Amino acid sequence: MYKIQTLNNISPIIHEVLSADQYTVSAEEPTPDAILVRSAAMHDMVLPDSLLAVARAGAGVNNIPIQKCSEQGIVVFNTPGANANAVAELVIAGLLLSSRDIAGGIACVKENKDAEGLEKLMEKKKSQFVGPELRGKKLAVIGLGAIGALVANAAARGMGMNVVGYDPYISVQHAWQLSTSIHKADTMEEAVQDADYITFHIPLVDSTRGTINKAFINSLKKGVRIMNFSRGELAVPEDVKEAIEEGQLAGYVTDFACNLLADMPHVVCLPHLGASTPESEERCAEMAASEIKDYLEKGIIHNSVNLPEITLGVPEGTRILVIHKNVPGVVSNVSSLISGRGINIQNMLNKSRGDMAVSVLELTQQPDDTLVAALSKLNNVVRVRVL
Repeated sequence: MYKIQTLNNISPIIHEVLSADQYTVSAEEPTPDAILVRSAAMHDMVLPDSLLAVARAGAGVNNIPIQKCSEQGIVVFNTPGANANAVAELVIAGLLLSSRDIAGGIACVKENKDAEGLEKLMEKKKSQFVGPELRGKKLAVIGLGAIGALVANAAARGMGMNVVGYDPYISVQHAWQLSTSIHKADTMEEAVQDADYITFHIPLVDSTRGTINKAFINSLKKGVRIMNFSRGELAVPEDVKEAIEEGQLAGYVTDFACNLLADMPHVVCLPHLGASTPESEERCAEMAASEIKDYLEKGIIHNSVNLPEITLGVPEGTRILVIHKNVPGVVSNVSSLISGRGINIQNMLNKSRGDMAVSVLELTQQPDDTLVAALSKLNNVVRVRVL
């Protein structure tokens, strides 16, 4: 039986993937083989020695200590694309909210709900909330992954916008999904030049933190509107505030609450609603549970953020996974130790990602505990699993 700990309320659909005859799933599990998490902060958690994998039911993994997990040989998964449609729909709403002051208009009606002749009064006040149409305007989409591609296509095909996309790491799959009417820029500077609207769909890493800053905003066309549905830390709030006050930014919509911007005119701060649909939560949970199941039962690694992609078929013998540092000599030391015990290696696969690597070996016979212990003690070996 595999033991799974849940750190948040996860959709019950996980039980369709993690069957009761092979898995126990509990929020109180003290020695889990895997953890399923949504938004719970894990940085201060003590990660038990039993833990083999963490799966985030969502795309962002800021709440997970990636480096600590790698050092302990724990695979970290996320679910890219599972919430893409939910976020893309909210981005389209964000374009409308940034363009016409819909939120301000709603608030005005509520504030005057008891006024005599409310309808006529609102007719007089409605000029405060006017804004331009989207059709024919230029939209720059920065990041053309699952969400960015959906937004770009919807804006181009359904809303008549002139869409320019930029993504230096675009996958072949997402490139094929883009409408032929979308222009692909070679640089971000080219994409945002003279843009009326900009939407960001990029991960938060050291190189992207604070991208939406004073220098960037001042390089844009005056009156541009920016959507940030990626991560709040992509923006420098003080710079956004100043740009709004000076009129350089006509609007800013973000899915991340910010004290400095929360009550500003021409700013809409949403409470991280992007993936908050029942459909999205189910897709994320099902995908995360499937990643856990594949790894625990077969050693398959798919959608990991810290280890390489490992695609495996049905085992041809006893399968061993060795998670190790990506340095010379480890693979030869592992294979020498195994062959020195008179065990033949039928198949072997080695793949790396950054500082980490995974070697998968299929053996003609089951290794005993002393061999597994010896493999675990080799220099630069982090973890050994026998499936």
